[in-house]
Order: sequence, then C-alpha cells, then structure tokens
Amino acid sequence: MTSRPVIRSLNRRLLLSRSAAVVGASSMGLLLPQIVRAQGDKVRVGFMLPFTGTYAQLGVAIENGVRMAIAEKGGKLGGREIEWFKVDDESEPSKGVENAQKLVQRDKVDVLIGTVHSGVQMGIQRVARDSGVLSIIPNAGVHAATRALCAPNVFRTSFTNSQPTLALGKPMVDKGLKKAVWITWKYAAGDDALEGFKESYTKAGGTIVKELGLPFPNVEFQALLTEIANLKPDAVACFFAGAGAAKFMRDYAAAGLKDKIPLWGSGFLTEGVLEAAGPAAEGVMTTMHYADSLDTPRNKQFRSAFAQQFKMQPDVYAVQGYDAGQLLVQGAAAVKGDLSNKAALYKAMETAVIDSPRGKWTMSKAHNPVQDIYLRVVENGDNKVVGIAAKALSDSGAGCKMA
Repeated sequence: MTSRPVIRSLNRRLLLSRSAAVVGASSMGLLLPQIVRAQGDKVRVGFMLPFTGTYAQLGVAIENGVRMAIAEKGGKLGGREIEWFKVDDESEPSKGVENAQKLVQRDKVDVLIGTVHSGVQMGIQRVARDSGVLSIIPNAGVHAATRALCAPNVFRTSFTNSQPTLALGKPMVDKGLKKAVWITWKYAAGDDALEGFKESYTKAGGTIVKELGLPFPNVEFQALLTEIANLKPDAVACFFAGAGAAKFMRDYAAAGLKDKIPLWGSGFLTEGVLEAAGPAAEGVMTTMHYADSLDTPRNKQFRSAFAQQFKMQPDVYAVQGYDAGQLLVQGAAAVKGDLSNKAALYKAMETAVIDSPRGKWTMSKAHNPVQDIYLRVVENGDNKVVGIAAKALSDSGAGCKMA
C-alpha cells in the first residue's frame, strides 16, 4: 500500500526533471523538430530577388537557372532535400537589410541567393557579414561585395561592374580608335564601369577626351549628343542598361552619329534590349562575359534544355543563376550536405571549376569569377561573338583582405 505514493513521487520527480531538460534544451535552441538540423533534414535555401517591378523578369530567370542546375544533379544538395523560401526584394535598397533578415532570422535559411540590384545587395552584404549565412550573388556587380566588404561566406557568380569594360579598351585601340568620349549615368554602376574602361583604354594607348554624364535614370541625351558631335572623337564608349540603353542607341542614331562615330560599350548596352533598340543597335560593339549566340556544345545544350523546361529563352541572368546553382551543388557535395562544416564548404567553393554555358570559369581569392570576356557585335538583331576580348579576366579585388 505504501508503494503508490513512492511511485507517484518518483513519477513527479521524473516529470519535473524531464520538463527542466525540455526548457533547457529549448532555451538553447535545441528543441526543434530539426534538432540542430540533422543531416537527414532539409537544406533551407532562400531567394531574395526582384519578383515584381522593372527587374521582375531578371529575378525569374535567375531562380529558374538555380533550380535547373540543382535538378540536373538529382534535385538535392549533398544528398539532402531542399526547402525553398522566397522574398521579393522589390529592387528597393531601403528594404535590403529588412528583407535579408526575414530569410536569415525568420526562415533560418542555410543559403541566401540574391540579388540583381546593387543597392539592395549592400543590405544583403551587411546581413551576410553579421550573420555568417552563406550568400551567393547571382547578378549585382557592386564592387564592395568582393572588394572592401568581401567575406569568406559571400560568393559571386556574375561579374563586377568594371569587368566588362576592363576588356573594352584594347579592342578599341586595336581598331585604331585612339580618342574616345565616355558617357554614362552618374551613379555607382556608371562610376565602376568607367574605372574598368579608363584602366584598359589608357593602358592600351587610348585617350579619353571627355567624360560625360547625366543623373540616373535621366534619358534626355540630346545636349550630350550635340557635344559628342562637336568633339568628333574616334569612338564613343558607354555604360547604359535596360530601357535607357535602348533609348540612347535610338537617339544616337537619330542624331546622325551612328555611321560617323562608332559606338562601343559594356555588354549591358545591348543585353535584352535589341528589339526595343531596333535598327539603331546594328553594328554596336560590346564586351560581355556571355552571349546568347556563343557557339559551343555546352551553351547549345543549356539553351535547349532551359527553353524546353521553362518555355522561355535563357539570357545572361539565367546563366548566372545556373552557375550559382552549380557552385552550390559542388560545395554541398564536398561536405556531403553538412553545410555547417564551413571551412571545408568554402574551400570547395573557392576551388570549384564551373562548367558554364559562358565557358569554364574559376573563383578569385575575393570570390568573384575569373572568366573570359567576349567581343560582340550586333548583327541582324543578335549579339554575335566575334572573338575573345580578354582571357580569364579577374577583378582586382582591391581592398579585400582575402585577395
């Protein structure tokens, strides 16, 4: 008869001790269905991309590219299933930190993939550096990300803003175009592009006779085009993108300059805008790390598979997303899905060779692609590759402590 109170007492003590263990575990963040996210649990991958607004199409292309690369390798990362998360960054820099924190703190992602807009990227960069989350940049070319603010957990699969123009100067001088006017919008990307052009053009023996600019995103080019006509340079070099680039080419032709003063630029001048630019784009020369028409078996296979899967043609943004997926697959495979093994994960990503539709490329010490830059000409409404402007071109990584 006396055993029942003893049993009750023992049971109560056991319950209390277990409750204490539960409280302790939960306060240390251990009590979750994914206890310390065991190997069998899903890898949490977050997209922070523009899914609405001007750059929405770019966000979709990047996401499709990432998913395709991973699907080709069995749809897992190091043998682990994937749980996907998405935040629309709206290309709004003021929300950059807040949106990145949603993925890192709320969704607890293991990997953050983003973004397109360089201003938004600076917000992601801050969160990535503070939290240590693995961050892969599939487009934004802002210098700081792989220069002064570089970090072991941040990798880029696209370019720096100065990389395309770093290959622009020599081909121009090689064609006898030794005096050039430079024109762009007055903003960070324009400044970065000028850095690359100035370095390559002057090194090759060219002279920049005038640097012209207008506030972003102003497209009233007439006064500047009149100034260019009066300066009579051998060529004009520029950085514009999107609808503004299409209008610049149309206005350049309408001003009667197209057949008198050759127009050259960063590849973004003619990327995705050839239909809008129309005949005005014909003959424009650009340098870029990719071209739709790149005549290689790898690119043809990629373009065919992408179009079949997504019912849309891939562009440079899809390629950069695809390569982000390839980089992540290689890193995860090297650590057998244990993304917490950061030293081994980062080493695998740093030493990866990416078999890209753009051509094979490697990672610089600052975590930016070392890649070929192609010389292209617009011919019959297409960016046709006419040669390699620079082989295995690397950004300087200036100010990066890892470089």
